[in-house]
Amino acid sequence: MAPEDIFSLAGTAAMAGWALLILGPRRYGLLNAVPLWMIPAGLSLVYALLVLSRFSGMGGGFDSLASVAQLMSDDWALLAGWVHYLAFDLFIGAVMAARMDRVGVGRVVQAPILVSIFMLGPFGFLIAGLTELGLRARMIPTQTLALKETSHVAA
Repeated sequence: MAPEDIFSLAGTAAMAGWALLILGPRRYGLLNAVPLWMIPAGLSLVYALLVLSRFSGMGGGFDSLASVAQLMSDDWALLAGWVHYLAFDLFIGAVMAARMDRVGVGRVVQAPILVSIFMLGPFGFLIAGLTELGLRARMIPTQTLALKETSHVAA
């Protein structure tokens, strides 16, 4: 199979995962497992096969920017890097969606945040984390007050 064919298949799988994550219902465990585990695991397997079958004797490396540029000049290495990004971004998106669900971030607010994780990776992750942190910080005074109101000490 040519690198372009694998690129197309990996992209289609990732897009299906993102569509399910952003648009699908999250109340079903199996549907949540698709973007969280199934598709990232499949992409990770493709990545592992690419690395194990193609990286032996390949020029370049990770010790300098010039070495990375040399490594990524090979279509197979570039494809492996792309599949790596697809797998990790989808996994991180699914984890952050679940975390935002737990603190009550609505799906309409989550959608652009998840798109930013898909398109901008770490920047989207930062936005998601700050959104979750902001809501958790807002909830702390309410939770503390609720604990004080419900605690009963026997005298």
